[in-house]
Amino acid sequence: MDPSGYMPVIIQSLVALGFVALVLIVVPFLGPRRKGGKKDENFECGIESQGNARIPVSIKYFMTAILFVLFDVEVIFFYPYAVNFREMGVRGFLAVLLFVSIFLLGFYYILRKGALDWEK
Repeated sequence: MDPSGYMPVIIQSLVALGFVALVLIVVPFLGPRRKGGKKDENFECGIESQGNARIPVSIKYFMTAILFVLFDVEVIFFYPYAVNFREMGVRGFLAVLLFVSIFLLGFYYILRKGALDWEK
């Protein structure tokens, strides 16, 4: 592994960070600043806002969303194995089995805790 092979990734990361910094610093100075009663009101889909936006939401919604993201993102880790499974051989297969077993243990844990039971 030659460290110079990472240079394009480092350069691209620096360019991306530089662009974000430039946009965050320069854009507020370029645009007009207009303040007023109508401008500062909430507006969504042409419907006038009513009441308070801080309505309590069940924790089950957030738990389901977080678990979805967690188990959805873990699928990304299967991609390198799927691309290189022949080169990885038995050792790679055992590593994927370990990963899947840990993943299934976590899934079993959340099922036992009732994180996906909506009726409770």
